[in-house]
Amino acid sequence: MAFQCQRDCYMRELTTRVVSCSPAELQLENNGKKEKIKGFNVTVKDTILFPEGGGQPDDHGTMGGVQVLRVTRQGPDAVHFVSSGLEEGQEVLLKVDWERRFDHMQQHSAQHLITALADLGRQRSSIELDTARVKSGEAEALETAANEKIRSRVPVNVRLLSLDDPEVEKVRSRGLPVDHAGPIRIIDIEGVDANMCCGTHVSNLSHLQAIKVLGMEKGKKNKTNLVFIAGNRVLKYAERSYNTEKSLISLFKVRPEEHVQAVDKLQIEEQLNTNLVLLRDMAVLIARNFKSKPDQGNFFTLHYKDGDNEFMNIIANEIGFEDTVIFLTVGEETGEGMFLLAGPSSVVDSLGPRVMELLHGKGAGKNGRFPGKSETSRYSADVMLRSGGTY
Repeated sequence: MAFQCQRDCYMRELTTRVVSCSPAELQLENNGKKEKIKGFNVTVKDTILFPEGGGQPDDHGTMGGVQVLRVTRQGPDAVHFVSSGLEEGQEVLLKVDWERRFDHMQQHSAQHLITALADLGRQRSSIELDTARVKSGEAEALETAANEKIRSRVPVNVRLLSLDDPEVEKVRSRGLPVDHAGPIRIIDIEGVDANMCCGTHVSNLSHLQAIKVLGMEKGKKNKTNLVFIAGNRVLKYAERSYNTEKSLISLFKVRPEEHVQAVDKLQIEEQLNTNLVLLRDMAVLIARNFKSKPDQGNFFTLHYKDGDNEFMNIIANEIGFEDTVIFLTVGEETGEGMFLLAGPSSVVDSLGPRVMELLHGKGAGKNGRFPGKSETSRYSADVMLRSGGTY
């Protein structure tokens, strides 16, 4: 049968009679946890609460002032789950959550319109286009065409046909459910599309207000999912975007078109800070590892491409250079870099100028340290130091 919610999608209240009421359980998900609720399954003579199906969620609302928690279809009946029992034959007032209903009407009718205009695929629970990718400009053209139909105030009509009516073969369809009963319901967007559908729809495309295509996502089996919003969701999306934009202006002190660049800069700085912390920790570990060796000797050398001055100073301080000669270099293996020679003052004062000469670098020594910049490979100085200061 066609329910009152399908015959008149704009009806918000309906007085009807209870046909049956039986104890039941409903499984709901609350904060990621599933829980079972005891209640009653109620069927009524007719309903304005849409039972979930055809890719559309069920309506929310009340029955005799009691919240309806779920509406499902079982054959020709719509089954309403409520927490309190009702008497058979009792007269009850049904009220629909209109904000939720109208949102579903807008999104559902928008799906039909976009699918028909795209002519690339079939409607699923979300729009799926039968193509691996969408060419540049196609999404924008589709959005423009859809909004033009909205501005043209195209009527949306509902037709009820018998199963053997020849017109049934002319409409787009995913097939009927196995427990279908009653007439075939056709949603006809005048001059655009005729599609077999059980869901709730607007009576005129102007009620969609606007459609915004948000983008494309990779789908299954070389298909593309089109992401869009319609109607009041466009207005809410614009409001959220504007509020976000105001907050970012306050945070970054730059114009909206520079926000992405500002975030990129922030991410780079955060990554650099993280890398610096790791680099400092690595320097401490390197030094402690050397000191823990029983045969460590009195000479330590290391080259680390991604190090810096602080990296070398931490190693030198952790090892201690009163009795140990330390030679550290950072930078590319065969290019410009920095070095640090540390050790007993007499050794450093003697070898420092020689190291600087071999590396074609610049530097100066003081208090057992000889830091500098190098222009050539570190290896000649490394060999000289390992051989006791001769080259």
